Amino acid sequence: MSGELRFREARRDEVAALVALLADDALGKQREESAESLPAEYLDAFEAIDADPNHELIVAECSGELVGVLQLSFLPGLSHRGAWRAQIEGVRVASSARGGGLGRTLLEHAIARARERGCRLVQLTSDKRRADAQRFYASLGFEATHEGFKLPL
Repeated sequence: MSGELRFREARRDEVAALVALLADDALGKQREESAESLPAEYLDAFEAIDADPNHELIVAECSGELVGVLQLSFLPGLSHRGAWRAQIEGVRVASSARGGGLGRTLLEHAIARARERGCRLVQLTSDKRRADAQRFYASLGFEATHEGFKLPL
C-alpha cells in the first residue's frame, strides 16, 4: 500500500463501499447483500450509528480509497467498578490491502480511541471459523477469556 493512511469516521455516501468491504471475504459474502441493490436497512443502521455518540464507524483511507473499516462502540457497565468498555465489531481490511500491517494499525487506532474515552477494557468477538483472525487478535494482546454465545432472532 502506498500513499498516506488516515483514519476517520465514515460518511453516509460511503455505505455501499463499506458493505462491499464487509463482504470482501468468504464469511462476509454469505452475510452481506450486494452493494448494487443495497437494502435500506444498511442506511438505517448507518444513521443510528452516526447519531449515537457512543458508536463510531471508523474507516481507513489510503489515497482516497477505503481500505478498512470497523465499528467501535462504547458501553457503560456496573461491573468492574462501573468501567466503560469498548466493543470492536465488523473489522475488515480490503483483500488488496491485507498482509501489510493495516489491520494492526487500524486496531491500534481503535484501542487508542478507547483509551481516549476512558475505557478500561476493549473486547471483540471473532467467528470460530476465522483462525487467522484469532491469531491476529492474540498477537495484539487480546486473550480468549470467555466463550461467546449468540441467539439469532
